[in-house]
Amino acid sequence: MKIVNLTQHQATAEQMAAGVFNLEGIAMNTLKQNLTFTEIPSREEIINRVNIIVGIALANGAEAAMIGGAPYLMPVLEQALYKYGITPLYSFTQRETVEKVGENGEVVKTAVFRHIGFVEAVKL
Repeated sequence: MKIVNLTQHQATAEQMAAGVFNLEGIAMNTLKQNLTFTEIPSREEIINRVNIIVGIALANGAEAAMIGGAPYLMPVLEQALYKYGITPLYSFTQRETVEKVGENGEVVKTAVFRHIGFVEAVKL
């Protein structure tokens, strides 16, 4: 399945192995502009941005889309993707904590998020 990455973050190796591809260039810049909010958006602005994002997915021949971002945008994006036959997916990750002891004896904890699979957005 061809899964477009519609998040602001690059897909991990595990996600890419599962069929996710990253956008590049103008498409990526346009996506980031439309996922980033610096002020409270109106209903119309949310709809306009969703239409642009769905257009990017359609232009890239996506069968599915890995999505994530502002909680007030995602439900509208889910609906629009479904409308155009693109399955919205959320990455399911598990946090793994790694502890390393430095030369000075300090213990440093690092959280690594591992992609386990996808959760399809629920369509009622």
